[in-house]
Amino acid sequence: MRTFKAFLLSSLVTLAVTASFATDTPAPTAETKALQAKLQEIASKHRGKVALYAENLKTGQSVAINADEVIQTASTIKLTALVEAAHQIKDGKKHLDDKVTLRQEDKVGGSGIFPFLRAPIQLSLEDVLSFMVIASDNTATNLAIDQLGLANINARSKALGLKDTYFYKKVYKKAEGPMPPDQKKFGLGKTTAREMAKVITSIQNCEVGDEALCKTMLGMLKNQIYRESIPRYTETSDTSEVPSAIANKTGALDALRADVAIVYTTSGPIVISAYTYENKDESWTPDNEGYLTIARMAKAIVETWAPKGLAPAKTTGN
Repeated sequence: MRTFKAFLLSSLVTLAVTASFATDTPAPTAETKALQAKLQEIASKHRGKVALYAENLKTGQSVAINADEVIQTASTIKLTALVEAAHQIKDGKKHLDDKVTLRQEDKVGGSGIFPFLRAPIQLSLEDVLSFMVIASDNTATNLAIDQLGLANINARSKALGLKDTYFYKKVYKKAEGPMPPDQKKFGLGKTTAREMAKVITSIQNCEVGDEALCKTMLGMLKNQIYRESIPRYTETSDTSEVPSAIANKTGALDALRADVAIVYTTSGPIVISAYTYENKDESWTPDNEGYLTIARMAKAIVETWAPKGLAPAKTTGN
């Protein structure tokens, strides 16, 4: 009898979980099925590999290509640092106006503005986070890591339920201390398209529970300066004059291009997390094939789920 009761309880739990997933993940519509086929066609023409997860946050409709493949992040991993910063600020451990000193020895190469500043110079934590996002500043990222701690950033990713997302080290710095054995394979960080979509969606949904902080984070992402991928064919306004309708964070390596975004449309927000990797085209031009592939997929997604286009600037906030 006890065995039967245990079996019955287990069966009920299984049914409840199955029902929950059925509720949370609606069956794809004919429209979404056609979109999935179109995205597969675009991906098949890319000279490399594609990982994609996109979801209409209003309807729950989603499309995916290799969405659970563990891949390099490039600079998209900086989103996890932004989320942890919000939590530490919410908890009173840090403040946006905290003073951070940029020293000459802190400067590293790659993207960013901080290497061109005269050091030492005192900045605010908000400055550091803003440039980490807006210009993907590598020096700012390392300063943010000093303030937040990599262990805390990775613990936050785990708390979000992410199993394959990890921020290993500072940018352009050697890994310090004991490292997971896969660090050499992934470099700066690892993730999946689906998990990084969860990271940026947590900002959109204000998981931290502080509306002002969430608005600040989204404002940084909406002012992100690299527009070659998701915004390329979907955003036509001058975002230096009106608020952007796309909050995104990009990443790039020689053989990788990535863009993770919340796209605000007339039909509601859409999350797009797109990676092209093992790319044949390793050129550093605005027309890199990886950029174009992501841009074409984003265009197809927005045109399908939001045929009237992006939300008016006045409704997107900044």
